[in-house]
Amino acid sequence: MSNNIPKDALNAINKKSGKHISENEVKKLASTVKPTTMQNEVQLRQLIKQVSAMANIPVSESTIKDIVSAVKKSGMSPQSMESLMKMMIKK
Repeated sequence: MSNNIPKDALNAINKKSGKHISENEVKKLASTVKPTTMQNEVQLRQLIKQVSAMANIPVSESTIKDIVSAVKKSGMSPQSMESLMKMMIKK
């Protein structure tokens, strides 16, 4: 995974959540993500809930299902965590 979290992603999350999330917090969470995490539904759901809690953005069960489905269909990798966060912000 890249060591640099795009600033626009962090800014969007911070603006939407009204909470300041540091790049280090995101890196710490991202470091726990393994390639298998994105293909294991239980682990993926747990990751979505962790990101939701970190960003203080509630995510409905329907949105979680949509994200899990999109991730599984696309074969998303841990490098795509930014995309995962953007999907959550849009909902």
